Amino acid sequence: MNVLVTGGTGFVGGHLIDALLRSGDTVTALVRSPQKGAGLAAQGVRVIPGDLSDSAALRTAARDQEVVYHCAGLVAARDEAGFLAINRDGTARVLAAASEVSRAHFILISSLAAAGPSPRGSRRTDDEPPRPVTAYGRSKLAGEQVVRAGTLRWSIVRPPGVYGPRDTEFLRVFKAVRLGWVPVFGDGSQQLSLVYAPDLAEALATLGRSGAGGRVFYPCHPEVVTSRELARTIGRAMGRKVRTVGLPRWVAQGALGLTSTAARLTGSTTLLTRDKAHEFFAPAWTADPAPLAAATGWRATHDLASGAEATAAWYRAAGWL
Repeated sequence: MNVLVTGGTGFVGGHLIDALLRSGDTVTALVRSPQKGAGLAAQGVRVIPGDLSDSAALRTAARDQEVVYHCAGLVAARDEAGFLAINRDGTARVLAAASEVSRAHFILISSLAAAGPSPRGSRRTDDEPPRPVTAYGRSKLAGEQVVRAGTLRWSIVRPPGVYGPRDTEFLRVFKAVRLGWVPVFGDGSQQLSLVYAPDLAEALATLGRSGAGGRVFYPCHPEVVTSRELARTIGRAMGRKVRTVGLPRWVAQGALGLTSTAARLTGSTTLLTRDKAHEFFAPAWTADPAPLAAATGWRATHDLASGAEATAAWYRAAGWL
């Protein structure tokens, strides 16, 4: 199949390109960084220089594609307008370009944050109304609404926490485990669905080949773990005994306020903002992968224990730990 991937030099997009190439697909990537683009070109990817504001590059990249995977997006921004400029308006430009030059299946890689948290003991499906609790989640939901209103066949994929080789976010947890002490928000009982990055990539590739569309899917392993169990499972994968340290909300909000202020003063962005407390202290971020399995036959092959072991091994081999 002829496929386009935006965000192909990122964590999820990179794993997706690996899966697509293994399947024999002809892959095009829209790339901002010439250096990173050269790495993809060496793998046999057709690289189109440009970004989400470059309509001409978007049309060139999207022309005659059978599937468009829109992975590009912001996970950190200075304010809600910054999130919307990329996660909503950038999505609209990719969709408009693809609509002009192709009849592609448009697959938006959104986020569980667009749906919002779930009550403890339940799982998100496609049936509940979305209730995002952060600016990031609202911007991802706005991007979804753009896709739903378009003329192309669409699918929306809302991954939960994604971890695995080449990830820099969960790396912080692995490094904390190495020290033996891991902070957790609240009492560590927040419930989580997770997905190993290569499993997510296979889910996306399988969805593109399946022809299933017109609904929202949650790609994740069916197990649910608490944040405390997450830390301890990573500890076992690394052969370390772990103690978790609960952070009360007032302590966490104070710390997040400091990181927010530091980012603002330096003109940078950070994931660790005051707004994120709404996610960190929600009772659960859990979802049901059964509809995706029914539509495509995909199932995650890595539970947290096996995924954590594979991730720890990669980090060590890469010299990240």
